Amino acid sequence: MRFKKASIIYCLLLIVCLSYFAVRPLFHSGFFPMHDDTQVVRVFEMAQSLKDGQFPVRWVAGLGYGFGYPLFNFYAPLAYYFGAFFILAGFNALIATKIMFGFGLVAAGVFMYFLVKEFWGSAAGVVAGLFYIYAPYHAVDVYVRGAVGEFWAMVFLPLVFLGVYKIFRGDRWGIIVGALGFTGVILSHNLTTLMLIPFLFLIWLALFAFSKDKKQFGVWSLEFGALAVGLAAFYWLPALKEMTFTKVYGQIGGGADWRDHFVFPDQLWASPWGFGGSAPGRLDGMSFMIGKIHLLALLISLLVAVWVWRKRRKKEVFVLFSAFFVFLVAVFLTTKFSYFFWQLEPEMAFIQYPWRFLIFAILAASFIVGALPAFFGNSGHRYVVAAGMVALLILFNVKYFQPRVYFNKTSADYINVRNIKWKTSRISDEYLPKNFPVPRNENEAAWEKIKVLSGEAEIKTIMAHASFSRFIVDAKTEAKILINTAYFPGWQLKVDGRSVKPEVRQGKMEFSVALGKHQIELSLVNTPVRRTANLISFFSIGLLIVSVLKYGYGRNRVGSD
Repeated sequence: MRFKKASIIYCLLLIVCLSYFAVRPLFHSGFFPMHDDTQVVRVFEMAQSLKDGQFPVRWVAGLGYGFGYPLFNFYAPLAYYFGAFFILAGFNALIATKIMFGFGLVAAGVFMYFLVKEFWGSAAGVVAGLFYIYAPYHAVDVYVRGAVGEFWAMVFLPLVFLGVYKIFRGDRWGIIVGALGFTGVILSHNLTTLMLIPFLFLIWLALFAFSKDKKQFGVWSLEFGALAVGLAAFYWLPALKEMTFTKVYGQIGGGADWRDHFVFPDQLWASPWGFGGSAPGRLDGMSFMIGKIHLLALLISLLVAVWVWRKRRKKEVFVLFSAFFVFLVAVFLTTKFSYFFWQLEPEMAFIQYPWRFLIFAILAASFIVGALPAFFGNSGHRYVVAAGMVALLILFNVKYFQPRVYFNKTSADYINVRNIKWKTSRISDEYLPKNFPVPRNENEAAWEKIKVLSGEAEIKTIMAHASFSRFIVDAKTEAKILINTAYFPGWQLKVDGRSVKPEVRQGKMEFSVALGKHQIELSLVNTPVRRTANLISFFSIGLLIVSVLKYGYGRNRVGSD
């Protein structure tokens, strides 16, 4: 047992060390541009909200042109909680963001190792983990798009399938592993969750058909799903219920219309590397390669599987070709051949870009490729083959893991007030309230938190946090006051301790005060749906802890007997 644990540790260290070439640009001073160039600010804003005592974080104060908006009520928050932890631990916002990026890359390979090790052994797990990390699309997500949510979701996908497989094998720990993995996907990226569900259902059906105890498999699967949904309820339930209050529906169509972003089959083999965006036809400025080394190794793995295992170990061959089926479905959905399917399901319009399904193509490809060293049994050739595959992989693919250029920027360049309230806010404002007028120029941003609209009054700010503010208004005459905060359900205004319903004009809150001194409090309270969602997640965390203790105690008892 000790030898086995030591072997796992050595394999994980090997993956971490060999992933250095993928994360090396993150050690460079400054930072690089990306399509979603909001990441440093989002990590910073998350940390600020946590410092203010807001948990779970839903509202950020600086973004939304300084009017604030419920970013993390809708935008999957897990990666940003992770990054914010390092700010709270004393790192600056830029370094914390780089750590968040690097962890998302390396952890994907680590969890892929655990999935593949379950089937083909440790050598196969190392190969699959590194193929998963060094997939060209991973480089696109990190160094071109800056799609943090998407590549963080890729971290947890292997855990989801590992959990379901463990349930199939009769291991109750599969409920915990699968639930944590699925929760991780939900809290990392909404769209990956949407894409995962049909693939997960297909795999579940195949395992259900072969399960010896179908009742147990069905019940445990329900427990896994319910636990995951419960753990993430604090996020997904308010997001679904309150989405209509925002501008996000306006993001469907336009430049992100799925009809314009199918991949040509030859682009999956080779397409020019670039740092531009996706465009109709062949005018794309970015690459959609699966990876030549990945595709060649996948083909060889399948051919050898049929040749070597054609008369024995048929279950393993079935597993490989099931993964290949997932690969083919994912590839199919990236191409125009699947046009009719996209038309049949209107909800798929939210996915926007069919090439997002490359996530599942490289997941399946890495799983299949990992099996290749296992064909050589326990002989030393297995390690030679594994080493050769990894060497070729890094040699050919490391060139993709680098940014176009480095900017000599510091953390202060990102988190200064002007950059947050104007430059970064312009990149992403889809979660502003639906009828909120988007500022047309810098002067229309909220540079003052509270101001006098009419009458004569002096304002003293006592406290101005993301979700709670307190002011003193000394009115010399009757006055009308404007609070430069975007109105959203849950905001509660109190004047001298009494609740006052503000007048909402152009998405902002106004109220009147009489002559004299007044204490004003503005706080974001939980709506019924948020309160319910928080309680569900709290209960689910308790259930998770009880389950871990229960399963762990059972294993210890078995070991002691």
